[in-house]
Amino acid sequence: MNSMSAQDHYLWLFPLGVCLDLLIGDPRRLPHPIRWMGCAIKFLEPRFRRLRISLALGGGSMAALLISGAWGGSWLLLFFAHRLHPLMGLGLGVLMLFYTLSIRSLASAAGMVYKALQRQDIPGARHQLARIVGREVDRLSAEGISRAGVETVAENLVDGVVSPLFYALIGGPAMAMAYKMVNTLDSMIGYKNERYLVFGRWAAKIDDAANYLPARLSAVVIAVAAHWLNRRGKTVFITARKEARHHLSPNSGWPEAAFAGALRVKLGGPNHYHGRLVNKPFIGSHWGPCRPVHIKQAWELMLLSSLLWATTCWAIQATLTFIF
Repeated sequence: MNSMSAQDHYLWLFPLGVCLDLLIGDPRRLPHPIRWMGCAIKFLEPRFRRLRISLALGGGSMAALLISGAWGGSWLLLFFAHRLHPLMGLGLGVLMLFYTLSIRSLASAAGMVYKALQRQDIPGARHQLARIVGREVDRLSAEGISRAGVETVAENLVDGVVSPLFYALIGGPAMAMAYKMVNTLDSMIGYKNERYLVFGRWAAKIDDAANYLPARLSAVVIAVAAHWLNRRGKTVFITARKEARHHLSPNSGWPEAAFAGALRVKLGGPNHYHGRLVNKPFIGSHWGPCRPVHIKQAWELMLLSSLLWATTCWAIQATLTFIF
């Protein structure tokens, strides 16, 4: 996989993977490795909980096994595919990268919420929003739905675009798949509730570490995209630098603060999660509340940011291939 022909073929990895995602989005009727990851987590969790070790060590051991398995299995598949034919290796690599991205599906999901709000269908908007957020939605107003929609677009820009492409750049499709296992573990067992506070501790910490640099890079990309869209790049950068720390997450505050600066809206604040009120601080509290139109503006900003980041990664890969 390290031959010149492999490098030449892999120059097409980023444009083909991103274009495939933009064309067809999440293939719900086809086999999906991310769903398999979720099934593996569900299968192994009770078995690791029964081990005669601490819950934290059991959860950490399960996370380590699944992450290394995702990377190792993906690497072996790519290795043998490339041995059969370089184009087969490229095709499998493009497919793996495609499965880690969620540009079109995120824009589509946010669009469904926006369209329901445009029809003044609050129950329908809540139903669509519940598919993409973890918070309770049954008591949200149009403003609360709009705010949640903007926040999830901002946060998922990192999880579904910036981080997968970042890890594909430094370690190929296999590392992007390993990152998706990290992200899936966090989304399933990384909660700070009674069931997962201890068992999911290491999954949450690994996810925080994996997203640390991509989250901060996302603020730069969002600033560039916002400058092109509405000349607010400087505002984005300043808001992200000053207010990202207001978020309870060490990483989510960066894209959310960047979006708050780009759209000049107030994000964050108290929300209900799994029956518990979480008092999150506000980000951009000096700006106005979110309105439905801000969801549309958020997905436009997300799309442009995604394309800018994908182009940047492709340019870096091409430069490194030319040099080495």
